[in-house]
Amino acid sequence: MRFEIRFVDIVDIVLVAFLLYKTYKMLNGTTAIRVFFGILVFVLAWLMVNFVFEMQLMGGLMNQIVNVGAIALIILFQDELRRFLSMIGSKDNFVLRFFGKLFSSKKQGVMDTDAMQVVIGCRNLSRKKIGALIIFKRGDDLKSIEVTGETLNAVISSRLIENIFFKNSPLHDGAMIISGNRILSAGCILPVSHSLNIPRECGLRHRAALGMSEKYDSISVIVSEETGNISVAQSGQLKLNITPDELEAILTGGNINKM
Repeated sequence: MRFEIRFVDIVDIVLVAFLLYKTYKMLNGTTAIRVFFGILVFVLAWLMVNFVFEMQLMGGLMNQIVNVGAIALIILFQDELRRFLSMIGSKDNFVLRFFGKLFSSKKQGVMDTDAMQVVIGCRNLSRKKIGALIIFKRGDDLKSIEVTGETLNAVISSRLIENIFFKNSPLHDGAMIISGNRILSAGCILPVSHSLNIPRECGLRHRAALGMSEKYDSISVIVSEETGNISVAQSGQLKLNITPDELEAILTGGNINKM
């Protein structure tokens, strides 16, 4: 039996391998990675039964499982699917970034935010080892997060940031949401990441910042209460122990990978 490999077949194989690799990278370090490997083994067995051995009875049974399993997978991996689709539509996607630069002259940072006031506030909090969690709104609507805290709608200033996160302040435990040049709300509750790759020295603020970056197009800035170190989370990535100058570069550049 002669097999003919066309160019489109090679492209097909490369695309499938790329999607599997991206799925693995996205799920690696989470409890869903075992389910991913289980599904991969089942799909390979299904392909062998149907297209290699051509077993009609077993193939028909597995076809029914595949048809029902597609709906089950959407329910089981709803958070991961949301993160994957968000990654595709994110401003960090190279295709969208290319067209964004082509048709827009705006910077890709946090828009009109007074980055220096935030940097000064974080630097002072870092020196005093006062914990803080600041979320910078970008493309996604964060209304569902903002309503969990207290509405402020105040102009950004380093002193206000320091006062909100002061240890005796009733809002110091929650997150601050910033959009443009305004502090929208403080004391907000964020989704927590369940990733297993977070370093052990990172606390709940880091997990909340990473969880926020996994679900929304945002930049999260964390000041550790234990060490005073400044960290940043974006697009499911966590960059630890950065300097105030690096923080300013991230806020103005809009990407932790551009440092």
